[in-house]
Amino acid sequence: MVDLSKGKHQEIRLFQRKLLEITGVLNVESFDSEEFLLQTELGHLTIRGQNLHIKNLNLEQGLVSIEGLVNSLSYLDPGSQSGGKGLLGKLFR
Repeated sequence: MVDLSKGKHQEIRLFQRKLLEITGVLNVESFDSEEFLLQTELGHLTIRGQNLHIKNLNLEQGLVSIEGLVNSLSYLDPGSQSGGKGLLGKLFR
């Protein structure tokens, strides 16, 4: 069982694949209409889709709302070599 009373907290809500609300966001690392990279309390989160754009952004409260067609959500594994190279490759492209 997961203990939710400890420090880090994040909620992800997806409505009809068209509206994504995320809490626990520390920073928006990069974004375009097909991919967002967010730094969250639980690690880096990649959101992929089509026609993605920010509806609401409040980093003081750690809230981000994204509209568009969401195809996938994935956390980047900090121990993965290929994920790290892919991330750096995208940032310096």
